[in-house]
Amino acid sequence: MSRPATPDDIAEICLALPEVELGTSWGDRPTYQVPRGDKGKGFLLYRAPGKTAIDPETGEPYDDLLVITTPTEAEKQALVDDPDLPFFTIDHFRGYPAVLVQLSRLGEISREELAEIITDAWASKAPKRLVRELLGG
Repeated sequence: MSRPATPDDIAEICLALPEVELGTSWGDRPTYQVPRGDKGKGFLLYRAPGKTAIDPETGEPYDDLLVITTPTEAEKQALVDDPDLPFFTIDHFRGYPAVLVQLSRLGEISREELAEIITDAWASKAPKRLVRELLGG
């Protein structure tokens, strides 16, 4: 039985994937990257509050956003367009394969769904060798 996802699941899921490390990008933003070391590419980032992502209900910048890379624009659109999912995008990310989600809304999806989305994000940035080792084919 799957349970609702929580913010604590993020580190657990990310760090269970091969050659992942928690680094920083965009200055000081915590970012999960693959592979470890200088060649690491970010696939999940804790986004700083900013004027490009405003909560329509409060008019204030979101302060709990995650940016999760998607393998393609089509997969991004599928996540954003599904009314049952908490994912969204902003103009700042137009043309870039990534979705946004508030940490406070992670419970709207299951831990399994979150793991699948994070694994897809990892696979879109990981060296092909690692992807083959983990996922086969």
